Amino acid sequence: MTLLEDLKHRGLVNQMTNEEGLKELLDKEQVKLYCGFDPTGDSLHIGHLLTIITLRRFQLAGHKPYPLVGGATGLIGDPSGKSVERTLNEQSVVEEFSDKIKGQLMRFLDFEGDNAAELMNNYDWIGQMSIIDFLRDTGKHFGVNYMLAKESVETRIQSGISFTEFTYQILQSLDFYHLYKEHGVKLQIGGSDQWGNITAGLELIRRMYGKEEEEREAVFGFTIPLVTKADGKKFGKTEGGAIWLDADKTSPYEFYQFLLNTEDSDVIKFLHYFTFLTSDEIDKLQTEVEERPHERAAQKRLAEELTTFVHGATALSQAQNITNALFGGGSLKELSKEEVLQGFKDVPSADISENTMPLIDLLIAAGIAPSKRQAREDIKNGAISINGERCQELDKVVGTEEKLENSFTIIRRGKKKFFLIKWV
Repeated sequence: MTLLEDLKHRGLVNQMTNEEGLKELLDKEQVKLYCGFDPTGDSLHIGHLLTIITLRRFQLAGHKPYPLVGGATGLIGDPSGKSVERTLNEQSVVEEFSDKIKGQLMRFLDFEGDNAAELMNNYDWIGQMSIIDFLRDTGKHFGVNYMLAKESVETRIQSGISFTEFTYQILQSLDFYHLYKEHGVKLQIGGSDQWGNITAGLELIRRMYGKEEEEREAVFGFTIPLVTKADGKKFGKTEGGAIWLDADKTSPYEFYQFLLNTEDSDVIKFLHYFTFLTSDEIDKLQTEVEERPHERAAQKRLAEELTTFVHGATALSQAQNITNALFGGGSLKELSKEEVLQGFKDVPSADISENTMPLIDLLIAAGIAPSKRQAREDIKNGAISINGERCQELDKVVGTEEKLENSFTIIRRGKKKFFLIKWV
């Protein structure tokens, strides 16, 4: 199966320019391709992961990726997919975001070998350009009617779009032209919302080289579909916000749990999209979903593959340890300090400066019970657990034996309400 055939089989082809030409090019030479990532935040999120993995698929097939951080375009703002104007960040903020995103991209692609990835920042060429050069050398190749017809602009005409965001497609087109001219990059890939920007880049290259040049047919655009769930909602959004690739913003445990909770109706599609499993392996998992859905084998495999890809094998092991301790009958006492902090990141917590404390007093001090009377009732009724073990001793004193890693005690009230005691 060729690379394009595999991408089609996985459902990763949304739009493509000159499919036959691209197929021929991929068959005969090592193709240089790029995808841009604007630093609109200090981390990429799981929505970016599909384009990153697609770059990785091209690299594994022998082609050479040029991941691009939009240090310049990030200062402008892409109107694609936005109903209102973006808030512009200061240059120092964009530079900080750019550095963090560079670090993330370097984890997912190979930067050594015959087809080593090369990391780019478009501020290196756009940032040095004068306004006169921009208007004379690039702007003259774009007709206003052509720009207005782009979906990213057309959908914003009624609500309003600034000249700043209006020119975004020119800047992104300039990226493609620069990479083609200086590095021989012939393919740009992106999400489906980037189709207008990608085709604008193709048009700029053709205009810059002139109709008589052979290069006018030598560049290509390719988009992957927007990732949605079976209910039509966007993948990667939760009530708590986006699922980030930065472990400090979304812990590996939270990342793992998000994927583990994938619906049966979505999991096979996401296995095709996000993993490097073969068709035979995915077909077997589909059978598992159909015949033994309660075992959630496909969800476990999806969570394992993606958590390892994004955070590494050690982080996967930690996420599994936390999951087993909370939901699989394992012991909370076996969790490491880092695993406790991950697993109970968002539960209510209290800092206690005493070395020991009677359980009743501790429940009140930590805000777990509103009064001594309620605390006694909860203990007596078996509603209180300490580190996963039920405690019904009214005179219980919590001390050294109950401190995990000599730092924490996990108290549960009822079936689902957890509290983290931090011994200061």
